[in-house]
Amino acid sequence: MNKRLDVITIGRSSVDLYGAQIGGRLEDMGSFRKYIGGSPTNIACGAARLGLKSAVITRVGDEHMGRFIREQLQRERVDTRGVATDPERLTALVLLGIRDEDQFPLIFYRENCADMALSEDDIDEGFIAESRALVVTGTHLSNARTEAAVMKALKVARRNGVKTALDIDYRPNLWGVAGHGDGESRFVESRGVTDKLQSTLHLFDLIVGTEEEFHIAGGSTNTVDALRAVRNVSDATMICKRGALGAVAIEDWVPNSLDDAQRGPGFPIEVFNVLGAGDGFFAGLLKGWLDGEAWPKALEYANACGAFAVSRHGCTPAYPSLEELQFFLKRGVTRPDLRNDHELEQIHWATNRSGDWSSMHVFAFDHRMQLEELPGYTLKRGGDFKLLCLEAAQRVQNGRPGYGILCDNRIGRRALHAAAGTGLWVGRPCEWPASRPLTLEPELGLDCGGLEEWARDNVVKILCFCHPSDSAERRADQETTVKRLYEASRRNGLEFLLEIIPSKVSAVDDETSAILIQQFYDIGVYPDWWKLEPMKTKAAWKNAIAAIEKNDRNTRGIVVLGLDAPEAELAASFEVAASFDLVRGFAVGRTIFGDVARSWMKGEIGDADAVTEMAKRYTRLCEIWDAARFKSHKAA
Repeated sequence: MNKRLDVITIGRSSVDLYGAQIGGRLEDMGSFRKYIGGSPTNIACGAARLGLKSAVITRVGDEHMGRFIREQLQRERVDTRGVATDPERLTALVLLGIRDEDQFPLIFYRENCADMALSEDDIDEGFIAESRALVVTGTHLSNARTEAAVMKALKVARRNGVKTALDIDYRPNLWGVAGHGDGESRFVESRGVTDKLQSTLHLFDLIVGTEEEFHIAGGSTNTVDALRAVRNVSDATMICKRGALGAVAIEDWVPNSLDDAQRGPGFPIEVFNVLGAGDGFFAGLLKGWLDGEAWPKALEYANACGAFAVSRHGCTPAYPSLEELQFFLKRGVTRPDLRNDHELEQIHWATNRSGDWSSMHVFAFDHRMQLEELPGYTLKRGGDFKLLCLEAAQRVQNGRPGYGILCDNRIGRRALHAAAGTGLWVGRPCEWPASRPLTLEPELGLDCGGLEEWARDNVVKILCFCHPSDSAERRADQETTVKRLYEASRRNGLEFLLEIIPSKVSAVDDETSAILIQQFYDIGVYPDWWKLEPMKTKAAWKNAIAAIEKNDRNTRGIVVLGLDAPEAELAASFEVAASFDLVRGFAVGRTIFGDVARSWMKGEIGDADAVTEMAKRYTRLCEIWDAARFKSHKAA
């Protein structure tokens, strides 16, 4: 049967606050990074990254963190129809740290949290029937209310021919057999927990756990005896994770030695962070299991996904995309600390970005110097005008995707902040206007540490006036500045747009932009976006695009700038650029706001007329671009 979903997970969802400092006590952490967490949530995200259609059944609070989980799941392309909003309880919270390669302290804030209020009413038979598989985690068997929900989901799944899988996911303190300060503990013997688990094991087709988790499920600290105890009550295929020894699959009777079971290849990598590794493992296992792979191949996927998680910070953010996994399996390990493998990290970054920006209509009003030179300008007036620019942009956008702005912080701070959460793509300039050699806005600091304060959806934009004829000293100086900002952007999880304008430096030909593009890739700068001046020939565009695709086939794309050109000239340049799919759209400013700004600063027109005129011009440019794109696609 053709199913809408591949897998549904059910159970915990939380906000993970990961200590940003490595090697310190959790007590001493000075800052944290915020991710989504909880085993079922992590597994659903990991599966989605591998191309499976996943969903999660859970509950979140009716507050900011609950909305964060829902929105992040959507960014990860996870179906959220099963995510209920609890009006009375708060979203679960976990604080975690990386003390060293053996200690990973964590504290669960889950007292009466939203996902522990999951009930039978949250289980929709029609929804579960849409899936090929249902994954349950053991934690939700620890509470009568959530157990009832899980049992109903399992019965519904089996009635509808849905495969069932259990992640034992044993956390002693969540079962009440260890204290709040023992969140890191993975095993405490408990006959009550063993009996509860064994009462459900017959309902599963697949059971996954570490050796310690099978110890609790089987009621023995001898792994073979524990696995045989599980086999006595369940016909499920058992996947036993053995740490550095990899994992084994047992379909029938348990052998005397686990070395005689089916195995997949492991990977010699550095242990940096074990938290969430099991969830990454399960996501990879699901990919193989649901694709019908033999167990050794499914375990290879699982071991590789677990290796990624062990070598990176965070849980869900560490999991690979399918392209990344395939690349890794083909190339192999070149250094054990995968997070410092630049080739691999570039693929990880580029293939896990969220949002569809395949079409871009960008109103650029990040200009500073041009406004400051206008008669009547003050900082307050400049900020007021940029709010009008934003209003015009939103009027044209009207809630649709594919629209954006470029706005600065020095003059346009209020507009920049107001743009957050509107659905607009937001780029923010870093260069000091018209600087050559390139210098940055002072607010960033010499180490670009100011980026830490940026909203996470802001795109770092830098304009570099450069030319292949630049002296070696000038080129090195400007490239150093770009590289410093680029690396700081990545460190802060911000996308990076590089704008180059060679025509303001010297004469250009069909090779100029392509040469400059290659020079930046040669120093290790991989922009998410390129912003290029309009090129008059198709040959120039072909050369530039060839240079980009040679180095980065996963780039977001190109936007073409305007250079204050009149509409007719822009229309001609759009017609050439729109014939290339990698050119996603335009980023134009003064053609839209230039005359309006001059009149408004002088008091010749009011706010409403300014917004109306800018919206009219912006709309017209959008229509010109869309028509050019339609014409090129029709011709193709």
